[in-house]
Amino acid sequence: MDTEFIWTRTYKPRLGLIQIALSDEDCRLIDPLAIEDLSPLGELLADPKVVKIFHDAPQDLAILHSATGKVARNIFDTKLAAGFAGLSSSLSLGNLIEKLLDIHLAKTETRTNWLKRPLNTKQVSYALDDVRYLRAVRVLLLNRIIGPEIKSWLQEELNLFNDTAHYICDNRKNRYHKIRGSKDLDARSLAILRELSFWREQTAMQKDRPRGHILPCPTLIALCKKRPRTLKELKELDGISENALKLYGSMLLKAVDAGLGCPAENLPHPQKTIRLNQKENNALRQLHEFIQLKSSVQQIDPALIGNSTELKQLIKHLFSQNSPPPPRQTQGWRKRFLADFFRYSI
Repeated sequence: MDTEFIWTRTYKPRLGLIQIALSDEDCRLIDPLAIEDLSPLGELLADPKVVKIFHDAPQDLAILHSATGKVARNIFDTKLAAGFAGLSSSLSLGNLIEKLLDIHLAKTETRTNWLKRPLNTKQVSYALDDVRYLRAVRVLLLNRIIGPEIKSWLQEELNLFNDTAHYICDNRKNRYHKIRGSKDLDARSLAILRELSFWREQTAMQKDRPRGHILPCPTLIALCKKRPRTLKELKELDGISENALKLYGSMLLKAVDAGLGCPAENLPHPQKTIRLNQKENNALRQLHEFIQLKSSVQQIDPALIGNSTELKQLIKHLFSQNSPPPPRQTQGWRKRFLADFFRYSI
């Protein structure tokens, strides 16, 4: 399965097309612009007896959940599976198909407006090719995985797709942590950013506009640092247009005031950069070497074990119990993968 969507001037992506391959030859297109009732598709997605194959599933699952209201079950993600099959877990579908099947997919329709009708022959062919080879890719990937233990690790990851929290972020109040520049702010400025970010989220949702079209992230950060209290001070701030001042000026000042008035006990904790001492850096180097060696032996992508921040956080936790552990590396298959490192290296 696959979806095509447009996400340029709206709060959420607009679904333009759904592709389904029942076999390599039997590929279908579903037009969500023409079909109001997508409940049969929702039932298929929710059926735990039917494997649904995607490449890079999270975005598609989020869009299909919004369109059908159903939670998908029994998902197979070829992008994820590639990482357990001796390949990179960041391969595009085109590169994966080329590597496994020696078939080159055309990339001529990547800028298509999938909301426009009718679609031409090239666009239809391009869309169908995105699902035509997924079944074959799944079979080849499963055959490449070297043993039942690693297949169980893959299944553990795939099971996460049964929970919408894995691909839908609904906590609008805490989106401020994702804004670039938030790590440089103190607790009071973060409280202001939390209020501004929540206001922007609500406004973008109500107007069905992208967050950045309401107010760009650098302007939010500047508001947190300058902390304007009056319209005059607000006008002196770079990055706010006359139109934005007219539309949102009073609301921005209200959000700044709310952040400044936040009680000390409710202030957010600044996100500290993880700094390692020499001993911890040596342990981090050993951890990287361990992951590279064991990943090579078991033929999985070392990137699956964790990103740079997670591995630093893990080392910090091992040397200081006051430092919180990274969740992914201290549970499930990753914890088992790292067990020998925990046992012998620290």
